[in-house]
Amino acid sequence: MGKSWLKLLKDEIKQPYFISLKRFLWQEGVRGPDDSPQSLKIYPSPRDIYTWSNTPLGKVKVVIIGQDPYHGRNQAHGLCFSVRMGVAIPPSLINIYAEIKNEYPDFVVPKHGNLDSWAAAGVLMLNACLTVEAGKANSHADKGWERFTDKVIDIVDKWGGASVKGRSGEASGFGQGVVFLAWGSFAQKRVARLDKTKHLILTSAHPSPKSAHRGFLGNGHFKAANDWLEKRYGPSEGPVDWCRFDA
Repeated sequence: MGKSWLKLLKDEIKQPYFISLKRFLWQEGVRGPDDSPQSLKIYPSPRDIYTWSNTPLGKVKVVIIGQDPYHGRNQAHGLCFSVRMGVAIPPSLINIYAEIKNEYPDFVVPKHGNLDSWAAAGVLMLNACLTVEAGKANSHADKGWERFTDKVIDIVDKWGGASVKGRSGEASGFGQGVVFLAWGSFAQKRVARLDKTKHLILTSAHPSPKSAHRGFLGNGHFKAANDWLEKRYGPSEGPVDWCRFDA
């Protein structure tokens, strides 16, 4: 887990519910980054469960809320909606790319679904459940992950953006507010308690093919997020380059 997160979550991972969660994962075969069996049928791989935490807390400007990891082979790598290089782009991400294209016509749609460049730009891509059994969506629901990731959201609520230099050219040292992208009813429930005067909370239908045409496509969220970030943090540090992909 990233150092900035571990510092604030070290007490949480000692809670009885989290110890029970670790016991459940052990029984499922998850041992550790380097000693879990190659045949493990839990995704993502143990070393990728906390990939989201590679985005430093103080640099977080946008949070995208997902439900649980992709449950297909070699897809999940610890960032919601993102997949590994060389893996087919999932349908929901195809629709996300389509919406970016709607808002930024010059966007060149990448041939991959890896969103590491967004993570590096301050976008926290967090699933409510951080593990799943192969081929069984939501199979690790109600095992403790939701409580843990709710705590992560609480931490972002307080400290997100603390290290981002604002218009003054200096970081504030405290959370100045972030953008939450909550697509679908599940994600919207995760952010319902947050202060809407401090954060920008954008909601719409989920980008899944089943619902994308009922309010996701055409929602304008990527530009709306950047407009708010520019006003909050300034034109140089605020906006996210949604169109930039390093590979």
